[in-house]
Amino acid sequence: MADADRLTLSLSTGGDVVIKLRSDLAPGHVERITELTNTGFYDGVVFHRVIPGFMAQGGDPTGTGYHGSELPNLKAEFSKESHKRGVASMARSQNPDSANSQFFIVTENSPFLDNQYTVWGEVESGMEYVDALPVGEPPREPGKIVKATISKADA
Repeated sequence: MADADRLTLSLSTGGDVVIKLRSDLAPGHVERITELTNTGFYDGVVFHRVIPGFMAQGGDPTGTGYHGSELPNLKAEFSKESHKRGVASMARSQNPDSANSQFFIVTENSPFLDNQYTVWGEVESGMEYVDALPVGEPPREPGKIVKATISKADA
């Protein structure tokens, strides 16, 4: 695989989470994440659902877990990639084709999610800042994405 673009999430927990975008697995989802990031959609958005030993979920501009962007929902792009610690995957409703802007980062291996949620990235560095997010559904003082940026792979 050629070098991939990176998504950097600067978190309120004190540092940057760098995620390698996996367009080889989910080109439509990576395109959506990139588009939303480049418009500033994720800046200031909270992690509204953080479950210890499982995952941290964000990407809802209202912080409630019930909303997404104004763009249409995405078709599922399931793969054989396992939901191991550090994997970034799309959240969705019961409809497999309902992913929009919400995503989660797996904090403990969760193979029961495999082939049911679209994996679009993998944390390369900064998992300690994900681990430091305040817990809850929603947390009383949720952690947030201060700034999200995309860096292009060297051509």
